[in-house]
Amino acid sequence: MTPEERAELESILGHHFERPERLERALTHRSHRQDPAGADNERLEFLGDRVLGLAASERLCHDFPGWDAGKLSKGLARLVSASAIHGAAERLNLGRHLRLGPGEEKTGGREKKRLLADAFEAVVGAIYLDAGLPAAAAFLRRALLDPALNGGVDGLERPDHKSALQEWLQQRGLPAVEYRIHRETGPEHHKMFEVEVWHAGRALAASEGRSKKAAEQAAARLALESLEAGHVSG
Repeated sequence: MTPEERAELESILGHHFERPERLERALTHRSHRQDPAGADNERLEFLGDRVLGLAASERLCHDFPGWDAGKLSKGLARLVSASAIHGAAERLNLGRHLRLGPGEEKTGGREKKRLLADAFEAVVGAIYLDAGLPAAAAFLRRALLDPALNGGVDGLERPDHKSALQEWLQQRGLPAVEYRIHRETGPEHHKMFEVEVWHAGRALAASEGRSKKAAEQAAARLALESLEAGHVSG
């Protein structure tokens, strides 16, 4: 990473690193590792995951004082889910800055959900080590918590149809579905996405939404309804 690239990323993250090597390590996947001592991001990801859990738990307790422990646990699971973290990593364009080995590079590692989520948590860990919990919590508010909670309680209590569909298939030993963008329409600032749910070589359902996530959720709901009604054989 050049000094210019690091400065650009620090500007996006909203944190200037006193020790820049921490940021570089946070973006280094184990496939890139040259040092047998292990200068990759796995330890930072472990640390960042714990910092994220603490910051998110504190935020939920503050924002929803009437929730019991059960509702807080469910809200936390949604707030720090792999999908939510992956979305935050994409908004920060972390994939562009990942340090990958040749194998991961060839297989699209910069767009892999798990790699991006791990890198995001590693960045959290790096910021924590560089400047402490207040700096890490401030970054999490900007990058993940505020966007996720802008809709208030609705965003956390809204049904997760994609997870429900995945669980339905897993319980029956069936393979996972694939979500495909069939069409994008409208101007850049007001796009409409049409997404299809494919399973075992055929489309189960399709739906539209103002975001890819909304369209996927709507399509997953229709697909699950069809499967439960027996309209689609397994």
